[in-house]
Amino acid sequence: MQGAQGSKGLYALKPWYTRRLDGAIRLAQRRGLSPDVFTVLGVLSALLAGGAIAAGWWPAALLLLAGRLAGANLDGAVARARGVSRPWGFVLNEAGDRVSDLLMFAGLAVLAVREPATVLVSGSLTSVVWVLVATTAATLPTLVSLSGAGAGSTRLNGGPFGKTERCAVVVLATAVPAWIPVVALLVVAGSVATAVARLRRVHAELSAARSR
Repeated sequence: MQGAQGSKGLYALKPWYTRRLDGAIRLAQRRGLSPDVFTVLGVLSALLAGGAIAAGWWPAALLLLAGRLAGANLDGAVARARGVSRPWGFVLNEAGDRVSDLLMFAGLAVLAVREPATVLVSGSLTSVVWVLVATTAATLPTLVSLSGAGAGSTRLNGGPFGKTERCAVVVLATAVPAWIPVVALLVVAGSVATAVARLRRVHAELSAARSR
């Protein structure tokens, strides 16, 4: 349900990944499945992934987060293929993405409690605090995109550090819990950089529209 504008980072692989899911799209067309089914499946995958992350089972986390991304790709792809895109679907898609992120980071916070980090980036901040800071920072790119869309710009997606990159580094942190603070710092820096990049693009679009 979201448009792909100026894709960068791993988000640029979304069209390739969606093509790998063509069979599911054709099945949804034949059965008349709602795009919302895939939104729900993506959130359920994120819920299970959160549990796998909390337990430190990174192979399961990898597969389940791939399922989360598949659900996030398929809801929009199925809506377009069936010609049933609608504003409410956009709302569900956005809400599903945000809930999925929270479930993922909740699992990482539990893992941070279970496995105290040995690689610290600040002696005054624990791993759990770093995860909470990263969780907050991860909302910034979407906040900018939705604010811009509300003002009339295109709904922006992509990197340099978006949803796919967040999933990738969380899997890394699950595999090596000692690196959780470093990974969290990467999420913070990448999210801020992405938010700034999107903010500049929103400003450019709105300025161009005003000058017409």
